[in-house]
Amino acid sequence: MWPNRAFLDLFGVDLPIVQAPMAGANGAAMVAAVAEAGGLGSLPCAMLNPEKMRAEMGVIRQRTDRPISMNFFCHEPAEANPVRVAAWKAHVAGYYDELGLDKSAEAPAGNLAPFDETMCEIVEDLRPAVVSFHYGLPAPALLERVKSTGCLIMSSATTVAEARWLEDGGCDAIIAQGVEAGGHRGMFLDDDIATQIGTIALVPQVVDAVSVPVIAAGGIADGRGIAAAFALGAAAAQIGTAYLFTPESLISDLHRAALTMASDDQTALTNVFSGRPARGLLNRIMRDVGPMSSMAPAFPTAGGALAPLKAAAEATGSTDFSSLWSGQAAGLGREMDAADLTRALADDAAQRLAAMAVQA
Repeated sequence: MWPNRAFLDLFGVDLPIVQAPMAGANGAAMVAAVAEAGGLGSLPCAMLNPEKMRAEMGVIRQRTDRPISMNFFCHEPAEANPVRVAAWKAHVAGYYDELGLDKSAEAPAGNLAPFDETMCEIVEDLRPAVVSFHYGLPAPALLERVKSTGCLIMSSATTVAEARWLEDGGCDAIIAQGVEAGGHRGMFLDDDIATQIGTIALVPQVVDAVSVPVIAAGGIADGRGIAAAFALGAAAAQIGTAYLFTPESLISDLHRAALTMASDDQTALTNVFSGRPARGLLNRIMRDVGPMSSMAPAFPTAGGALAPLKAAAEATGSTDFSSLWSGQAAGLGREMDAADLTRALADDAAQRLAAMAVQA
């Protein structure tokens, strides 16, 4: 059925679909549903403390014994810069006045932690089939410990150079993340978003540059996108935004409503919510101070100053200060549960690939 079985055979899953790990937006329920349907479910761990990681994995294992992935960030923590953080808060102080908030209140710290010794010990204990990373790879010593458990390793590349770096670093598969993708960009060798590459151009160049299976990501939300990924040489597709429409998604009702009304030209890359480029639905704060702002402090501290604004605005039904992560294909989203969506995506893609084979 599938013209390239490299991903299926290596990862031991039935369908060439990876549910994107979406920190804060999906948890155990979605992971288990996708895995049971035959895809690779992904648990985002960057915002979870050790106890929550173990609890989520416990729920997953109660519901499925199929392969799943645990996903971690592995960015280099930035040095504390209270001057820049204070300047950023002063930059958005007018919104505090507008909402009647206390500007002197201390901004909450960002909670996106990089892969460390404690997380490595959890992986060694829980031994998921796959461990995936964002922003490159962890320190070689930590990575070697992960690999020694038998876990397969994958990470995101936004350029051919990053893909080659990841293969050299020991990745078993590479996610080619096109600029259309929602959420945080996985870029780690360069920080120039102006030169980021679209999925249709990135995937075949990465396929030509590496020898491991390539997973296409970015702007893929139906069977047409998955079939196109195979035509470009990919062995699977990673899908995120489409899963935000499922009941297993943890996003707010406001975020869900915004997604249902989204069109192709309503997203942008922005750093105002975290300090790193991420694609989300356009809203007031993105238009007013960004979408990319040179004032935003380093990842993940930019979000602290916006957190009180988000809470106050959302209490009134407004998403003016909310990070509404979304890829460019949100308009293709359908409301169905995660298992049904996984099977529907695979069936649609398989039918299209079979038709293409007949025509050839």
